[in-house]
Amino acid sequence: MSATYGNLNIATAWEAISDQIGDLTAIYSGENSESWEEFEKRSASLAKTFSEKGLKRDSKVAFYCYNGSEYLEGQFAAFKIRAIPANVNYRYLDEELAYILNNADAEAVIFDSSLTGRVESVRSRCPKLKVFIRIGEGVPEDWIINYEDAVNNEPLQRIERSGEDLWFLYTGGTTGSPKAVMWSHAGLMGGMAETFRSLGARVPESSEEAAKIAKIVTDDAKEIRQLCAAPLMHGTSSLTALGTHTHGGLVATLSSRTFDPKELWEMVEKCRITMLTIVGDAFARPMIDELEMSLENGTARDISSLRLVMSSGVMFSAPLKERLLNLHSCTILDALGSSEGTGMGKHVTSRRKKDTGTAKFFLGEHTRVLSEDGVEIEPGSNKTGKLALGYPLPVGYYKDSEKTELTFPTINGRRWSIPGDWASVEKDGSITLLGRGSECINTGGEKVFPEEVEEALKINPLVIDCNVVGLPDERWGQAVTAVVEVKKGETLEEAELLNDVKERLAGYKVPKSVVFVEKLKRGPNGKSDYRWARETAQSL
Repeated sequence: MSATYGNLNIATAWEAISDQIGDLTAIYSGENSESWEEFEKRSASLAKTFSEKGLKRDSKVAFYCYNGSEYLEGQFAAFKIRAIPANVNYRYLDEELAYILNNADAEAVIFDSSLTGRVESVRSRCPKLKVFIRIGEGVPEDWIINYEDAVNNEPLQRIERSGEDLWFLYTGGTTGSPKAVMWSHAGLMGGMAETFRSLGARVPESSEEAAKIAKIVTDDAKEIRQLCAAPLMHGTSSLTALGTHTHGGLVATLSSRTFDPKELWEMVEKCRITMLTIVGDAFARPMIDELEMSLENGTARDISSLRLVMSSGVMFSAPLKERLLNLHSCTILDALGSSEGTGMGKHVTSRRKKDTGTAKFFLGEHTRVLSEDGVEIEPGSNKTGKLALGYPLPVGYYKDSEKTELTFPTINGRRWSIPGDWASVEKDGSITLLGRGSECINTGGEKVFPEEVEEALKINPLVIDCNVVGLPDERWGQAVTAVVEVKKGETLEEAELLNDVKERLAGYKVPKSVVFVEKLKRGPNGKSDYRWARETAQSL
């Protein structure tokens, strides 16, 4: 099935789009806008620099930088020479950085000037690295190429490419060392089907068709104008941004290094943003707090253009969805997916469609819930299974054939992506997401999925954030334990919180104890840091 888009390369599609709508805005970053013509030319010039420095087809280009136009241009440039972009978490320190660069066999790294010291400390340990391109100002070094110098070059001539060229998306490493999920351009294009369907089009199969669709969509002012609030190093923003550009839309990023909700709403107004991409409560809560405050003090921005708020990766809790809809009429798309598979399911909420549930999704067209022996779970059976996606599928994990076979098995003649998310299937065909088996708590022989308990805890309006972990226990094997951050200036008694949970969950799922912390730690992509939560709970 993936052969449907097998001949269309994303760079080739973007070049054709640039030729067709070159004067329209492609990127907005901070205070700077960039037309499609400028986007294509700067990327072509950077591609020429890549080529002159010895990069070629299948060379890996690592991105150790923050959101910005450079990230988007760098990917385009890598695509142009048929190289492979690889995301790197900008929070990684020396050991983690060296691991990723070597695991990816990176030959080039694009990095922010504030991260120069870390790059310098590991470069002697990464023998394949030969190109170092620095974003921003810094002390001149003979091993560093200034980013603006790199794009001040003659544009590279366009070449023939393939839909089988690759893009790497590194996992967060929550279940071991991070691994690169290898996505072909064909697979990425397959994941854009719903975006194009919403625009009244199908996924283009040629560059000419891509240009034609972009022209029609932008002439009718129907293009998506996306603000990536979440990091581009995270699949939620990076995958959707690829889809936005592939129909001629605009991709905007924030200039702040840490999430600034005030800047977000300013950008929504300034760029007439139609779509926000966030990662669950970690982004939604400060966004909503800022919006409520601005409405109260009369400084609210015009956000009437905003039609869609998309979240993926971690929980977007029901109370926050309700608060957002009370402030602004839009559609909230809670998307279920992972680095290993997109479009597994979704939960759509709006003022008209008022179901604001948490961790409940309707399966995508190619998604099933399978038992451990490969049998599809019957709706309403009260049985649990693992989410399985049949299309679009990645090629596999880079340099890990054993893990590839485990995660992408062939069952009854069909290849599936089964990352490890457990779910139950309700009578109406919807699923309740239970969580990853890797964090599953075994208490007295019963399975408890942290996300389910976290959802029940977050119903309490004083709970800002929480994680649930299992601690060693002589009686139960593991004791369900909650690590909870409470709203600043408020107090919450353990008994009061647990009484709320007892009304929603079976007794064995209710935490045996609660550890209150001043601030819950999460990764920059908003994902839970269960290792930190477990260590914190054990130390108190």
